[in-house]
Amino acid sequence: MRAVLSHQAVLLQETIAALKIRPDGAYVDGTFGRGGHARAMLASLGPRGRLLALDRDPAAERCAGECFGADARFVFERATLSRLAEIVDRHRLRGSIQGILLDIGVSSPQLDDPQRGFSFLKDGPLDMRMDPTTGRSAAQWLASASAREIAQVLRDWGEERYHHRIAKAIVDARRTAPLTTTSQLARLIAAAVPTHEPGKHPATRSFQAIRIFINQELAELQAALPQARDVLAPDGRLVVISFHSLEDRLVKRFMRAQARGREWPLDLPVPTAAATTAHGPTAPFTPHSSLLTPHSSLLRVIGRALRPTQAETQGNPRARSAVLRVAERLV
Repeated sequence: MRAVLSHQAVLLQETIAALKIRPDGAYVDGTFGRGGHARAMLASLGPRGRLLALDRDPAAERCAGECFGADARFVFERATLSRLAEIVDRHRLRGSIQGILLDIGVSSPQLDDPQRGFSFLKDGPLDMRMDPTTGRSAAQWLASASAREIAQVLRDWGEERYHHRIAKAIVDARRTAPLTTTSQLARLIAAAVPTHEPGKHPATRSFQAIRIFINQELAELQAALPQARDVLAPDGRLVVISFHSLEDRLVKRFMRAQARGREWPLDLPVPTAAATTAHGPTAPFTPHSSLLTPHSSLLRVIGRALRPTQAETQGNPRARSAVLRVAERLV
């Protein structure tokens, strides 16, 4: 199991710098994976520091126990991102968390294990669940979903241009035999797509879309972001690494909205508590052309989005689409 830690944690140095780890601080790794970021976080903590790690994958739980189970500073919880606040509250850490890391998406060990069914490059059961013990597998969903449902998932979560063609091909194929393996699905998609993007397998977008849907990844992220904001201590950092535009767009919009603050309709009286920002009382209310007026910013965006260096992408091509964003809790 220790071998799984040999995979390369993306934007590792940038992540540790962004978290501004204090030796005696409490931190959350909301997406433990196989512990690459967690190991570096623990290395920056002193004897009184704490690291709470979450992951829904049973393999991540086994890795956490073997690699860090003897470290009194470390606690692992097998849980989804949407349970972040619940887990933090159970450990009585709300308001004392100095940093939270969310590294969104599928991990390299998950992609590299054919039995998990995430990769179109290796034949394996068509599963794609991050927690194989719960929910429907990709094969089970594709066996019963309508062509319209499949097409919508491919379009919305994969931005797949040929979503209708692929959905029809899937529904037609399953009338003859069920789709049970990744290679079956990959071949079917390749045959259904009339043009191929240079350097990209034709099944890339579809596999991404189905995986995101099966695991409800964007819904989990959307639920976790405000929870992360709420449990952070003042000056605590929220660091998010995303790997495709849908995730990054969601994170960027959330952070910017929180930096603008709560918005109130101009014709609605603003509560006294909301009329005080992190910088003191707001100016007297005066109507203007905007429909909304902001108050009480809760986060401050730190710097610009960071991307891997050329050296990192050369050593780890899977890092090339990674984007890191940072925000800091104000009050």
